[in-house]
Amino acid sequence: MKAIVLTKYGSSDVLELQDVEKPKPKEGEVLVKIHATAINDWDWCLMRGTPFYIRLFCGLFKPNIHIPGAEIAGRVETVGQNVTQFKPGDAVYGDISECGFGGFAEYVCVPETALALKPEGMTFVEATALPHAAMLAVQGLVDEGQIQPGQKVLINGAGGGVGTLGVQIAKLIGVSNVTGVDSSDKFAMMRSVGFVQLIDYTQEDFTQSKERYDLVLDTKTNRSIFNYLRVLNPQGTYVTVGADTANLFQVLFLQPMISVFSKKRVCLVNLKPNKDLDYINKLFETGNIKPILDGPYTLSEVPDIIQYFGLGKHKGKVVVAIE
Repeated sequence: MKAIVLTKYGSSDVLELQDVEKPKPKEGEVLVKIHATAINDWDWCLMRGTPFYIRLFCGLFKPNIHIPGAEIAGRVETVGQNVTQFKPGDAVYGDISECGFGGFAEYVCVPETALALKPEGMTFVEATALPHAAMLAVQGLVDEGQIQPGQKVLINGAGGGVGTLGVQIAKLIGVSNVTGVDSSDKFAMMRSVGFVQLIDYTQEDFTQSKERYDLVLDTKTNRSIFNYLRVLNPQGTYVTVGADTANLFQVLFLQPMISVFSKKRVCLVNLKPNKDLDYINKLFETGNIKPILDGPYTLSEVPDIIQYFGLGKHKGKVVVAIE
């Protein structure tokens, strides 16, 4: 089978399209013929081996994960022993980041627990855009952010997968005024999914403005936590879904102290993969959410589009169709 293979850390030229052995499912696993996959931060960080904590999990000097790709959508081809949830021919999708990755390939074997049935009205390309970004949006806004109708909400890094799904979820909950922070070339798309106020981060630092928010969902974490606290209302909440390592550690260490001396809340999403896919399926089937797709690209283009993703130029979710 064809796969994008990673043998050392570096820039996009370390990724190669190669012929590799087709996997066979073990007990409790299913073999999925992949129809679509997507790019996310895991792939960008794994390719480069940065931030450093990536190497603690994925290999100190060279990667022990040889086929990146954390999100898949496809059809079950065969099943291993004792598989009860799926049968050959089932259309499935999911986040496989806790199962060894492997999405940038024609086939992958994963535990059945890492997958969900794909709704009939959802294409494979749409399906692969949802597992990671939608879970971060739901768990950031609802589980950690405890979003409430009528609140004033800001999403930093709003033009990517998390932000474009997050604003749709926020509006469904009853938040009519969501501010999005990203580059101005994404503004038309951002308005189309529901952002009301738009801030171009290249022209304005929202943490220095006089505006105050009840909830900030941050996909970038590129400032000190004290900058974010400044723009929160007295009982406001700041939620980060990840990104810059130094600032994430600052959130972790200062979180208890902030709760003692302030009524403001600071939260870090500890992602639970696929936890809320049933909820997202229902929203999709009722037409209440729709992923914004950048692509689809081809498997051979993956090295270039990971670099493109890392530059932050993409709009919505970067997706790949595998034929």
